[in-house]
Amino acid sequence: MAQNDTKNNVSSINKRSARSVAMGAAFVMAMSAVGPGFLTQTAAFTSQLGPNFGFAILVTILIDIVVQINIWRIITVSGKHAQQIANDIFPGLGYFLTFLIVVGGFFFNIGNVAGAGLGLNVLFGISAENGAIIAALLAIIVFVVRNALVVMDRTVQVLAVVKIAVLIYILSVTTVPVSAAVKHTFLPTDINFYSIVTIVGGTVGGYISFAGGHRLLEGGIRGQKGLKYVNEGALSGIGIASVIRVMLFLAGLAVVMAGHKLDPANPAAAIFQIAAGNFGYKFFGLLLFAAGMTSVLGSTFTSVSFLNYSHSSEGATKFQKYRPYLVISFIALSTLVFYIIGKPAQILVIVGAINGLILPIALAILLVGAHKHKIMGDTYKHPILLSIFGWLVVLFMAFAGIEILINTL
Repeated sequence: MAQNDTKNNVSSINKRSARSVAMGAAFVMAMSAVGPGFLTQTAAFTSQLGPNFGFAILVTILIDIVVQINIWRIITVSGKHAQQIANDIFPGLGYFLTFLIVVGGFFFNIGNVAGAGLGLNVLFGISAENGAIIAALLAIIVFVVRNALVVMDRTVQVLAVVKIAVLIYILSVTTVPVSAAVKHTFLPTDINFYSIVTIVGGTVGGYISFAGGHRLLEGGIRGQKGLKYVNEGALSGIGIASVIRVMLFLAGLAVVMAGHKLDPANPAAAIFQIAAGNFGYKFFGLLLFAAGMTSVLGSTFTSVSFLNYSHSSEGATKFQKYRPYLVISFIALSTLVFYIIGKPAQILVIVGAINGLILPIALAILLVGAHKHKIMGDTYKHPILLSIFGWLVVLFMAFAGIEILINTL
């Protein structure tokens, strides 16, 4: 049976609250997927590949749909966190999955904190290091206040509006090569596996795959009756993230195809500065701060949720007692490492590739769990098409990852 005999039940929250949780999950997932890593990766690969990078965006969106709907369904119906599902499949497997997700999330969070700090640097001229401290403190405040999950949801939603508004402005002042983008998105003349694995890893790999599912679970949505909120939340999140991905790609493509060269040290900033001068550069700072903050919240929430192995209400209460300390430590250590290492742009691209390699492992584990009655309950049948497409994603990402490793060695 699924945890807490929830195979046919949503927890005792009303429909309005459940829908609010679903939208919170949608925005946490979506905004985690379009953080500083995505800004940097998209700008860098658009500069290198031009309109052919549209194919990688398309593949990412399709993979996103398959991964998110599979993982959200499995977590919600089982009523268990991903690491608990993994341990039920094979003792100790959950700890291995936790290690992969938390380490990947931690290194990504270095870039997230750095991105938020760099955004404040652009906006107000303070150092990126001091900006990172301010951003870290703001994130910690969000997590330690009363009703922290609700505050996190609202904060992420407001910042999402900021992101979209900034991108709409940039697109309005550029000449977007729509025909070239559409043509090469569906008929690419150059397929670059490294760009695909990196962008998938940066937008749906690692912790990002589980952000929405774990948010639903911790919001009290579980069991088969929660599937309507899974579909609503997952599809909304994918839609929001996809719109932002396409908008940023088109903005970068407009600049690149006009003959401009992007600064490799900060390619995303170059797009905005070239497109709209100093005003555009300030807008980039606002976008980068919003992206950094939303991703700090998403990566911290999800990574810390992977440390929860409690199976009882007493254990869950004990974990909640220590959660603030785990959150503070996670964010503080990420900020400290940024001080020591620096180079957030390079870190974000590299960690994106690593998260892309983690994805097939994590998804394969949950797909195995989806067909075990002791995890999912006796009455649930995981849709066969979701399983088939899920395993195709596992095989594709594993193949692409192996291709990268062979070419790198």
